[in-house]
Amino acid sequence: MPRRLAELWAYRHLVVDLVLLDLKVRYKGSALGFVWSLLNPLLMMIVFTVVFDVLFRNNIARFPVFILAALLPWNYLATVVTRGTTSVTQNAALLNKVYFPSEVFPIATVLSAMVNFLLALPVLFALMGLFGVPFTLALVMLPVIIIIQTLFCVAIALFVSALTVQYRDTTIVLEVLLQAWFFLTPIFYPIEEVTRRWNEAARVLRWINPMAAIVDFYRDILYGGLALIDGTTGRVPPQSPGWPSLLGVGRTLVTVLVLLALAYLFFVRRSERFAEEA
Repeated sequence: MPRRLAELWAYRHLVVDLVLLDLKVRYKGSALGFVWSLLNPLLMMIVFTVVFDVLFRNNIARFPVFILAALLPWNYLATVVTRGTTSVTQNAALLNKVYFPSEVFPIATVLSAMVNFLLALPVLFALMGLFGVPFTLALVMLPVIIIIQTLFCVAIALFVSALTVQYRDTTIVLEVLLQAWFFLTPIFYPIEEVTRRWNEAARVLRWINPMAAIVDFYRDILYGGLALIDGTTGRVPPQSPGWPSLLGVGRTLVTVLVLLALAYLFFVRRSERFAEEA
């Protein structure tokens, strides 16, 4: 395993080239180019706001910020799952011609999705300013949470890409599982609501679904505690963004690192037969 990691580091420039190539291909022929990285989450946020804040009235204050703070990291993960699944099989021809660590493909997919995620963050920052959400010192934790999510995404991409080489039905199954995962992650509803109704269920949700905890960390930093609109006065209790639970962050990091180690071990063992099966 150490030899494999050293080999991967030696090919780090190839990973960068693959990321740049993926970004160029993704926006090739597009009139707006990378601007879609800003418009796509913004349009989705508008749809969610119309559905859950206008049609189905809720009392969550600053709902556009509330939803976008969770939607952006979810889009990051969903892109990794969707594109990472076929990252090895789509590049099978290269694997048969030239030798290099096959994990460069899922890793490059993750880093490309991360770049798009970072490009979309200014939209969220603009909404925070528009709705009067203060920028606090807790923002220094944002890179830490992004790194934790990126490690989690790498684990997911390694696992699903290796699985797809052997079982091509993985792509179809993951489409269904991704939908279920979306609803099990507190994106358009607050985790506090789950805790209030089913305290034990919320605890289990955090343990079996690292994205639930990761989304909660983003909301702590970029939205704050759950702010509700008073039905009589229309006032919004001050809930400034703050620090996420350091214990929770540490626990999630350990969980993600364990998942990453297991996924990488699975990928390396399966990669011995990629040239034959891909």
